[in-house]
Amino acid sequence: MASMRVEILLALVVGLCVGVQLEAQLQVGFYKNSCGLAEFIIKYEVRNAFIRDRGVAAGLVRMHFHDCFVRGCDGSVLIDSTPQSTAEKDAPPNNPSLRGFEVIDRAKTWLESVCKGVVSCADIVAFAARDSVEITGGLGYDVPAGRRDGRVSLASEALANLPAPTLNVDQLTQEFANKGFTQGEMVTLSGAHSIGRSHCTSFSNRLYNFNSTMSQDPSLDPNYAARLKQQCPQGSTDPNLVVPMDPNTPNSMDTSYYQNIRLNRVLFTSDQTLLTHIATLNQVSQNAANPFVWREDFAAAMVKMGQMSVLTGSAGEIRLNCRVIN
Repeated sequence: MASMRVEILLALVVGLCVGVQLEAQLQVGFYKNSCGLAEFIIKYEVRNAFIRDRGVAAGLVRMHFHDCFVRGCDGSVLIDSTPQSTAEKDAPPNNPSLRGFEVIDRAKTWLESVCKGVVSCADIVAFAARDSVEITGGLGYDVPAGRRDGRVSLASEALANLPAPTLNVDQLTQEFANKGFTQGEMVTLSGAHSIGRSHCTSFSNRLYNFNSTMSQDPSLDPNYAARLKQQCPQGSTDPNLVVPMDPNTPNSMDTSYYQNIRLNRVLFTSDQTLLTHIATLNQVSQNAANPFVWREDFAAAMVKMGQMSVLTGSAGEIRLNCRVIN
């Protein structure tokens, strides 16, 4: 009899724990009752920004990635630096290349006017990334929401957690594995480089200072390299010098990126390196040949990324201004 009571008690405890876990999970339609216009407002601001500057979509997708890879998807990438602390957004991987902050600001201001203290900045970033994928021709997908905002943002953590464009395939695979992603998901998410731009300083070593014996990376297509040299003169540090990630369809979320890899016409070592491993090479070829399958896989990987180490329930806060903690 006593053992039966113990079993019942254990069952109740397990059930309670499962209930708490489910309660903490993100949910599609999280704001349906508390702020029904939330997703519409964010999508409206993203579309307006895209009309003014098509490149902002890539910026918002990248912002979500850079947010989630540092402390999880908690909106910490939005916090401004203070005299006492340099924030993530001012770390070299983010400044001056990360953009789209004003879109988040406009959406947050509108949301605070209709649903004060309800919609987190972290959720706004996740929704804005989804809307950017969709508006550039990618597959639309549901975004589970309910994230809360973090209170810490450190430039040093951005440097430690964001994969560099100089990594080889093994290093990339390990970086993504550290965040819970398979090598296949890493290749899939790399397809975000189908849109956007890069500063010349991020890849100029491949043009002028590759290694001790060669100035130019021999894996670069010579004609493409010549074009890049015209756009990025040697020695220039002008922060305004930028090049499209995809020279063919820079504002379309498509599989042209994978076709460019096969032609040796990509900017980063971290892109080119996908040809050096049989598994990643095969996936590059498959993605290039099956755009709809890649879009579905990309949407699924984005949903998974958006759930990395999220704050839910009573953790964190709902920032009233995405740039500062409450």
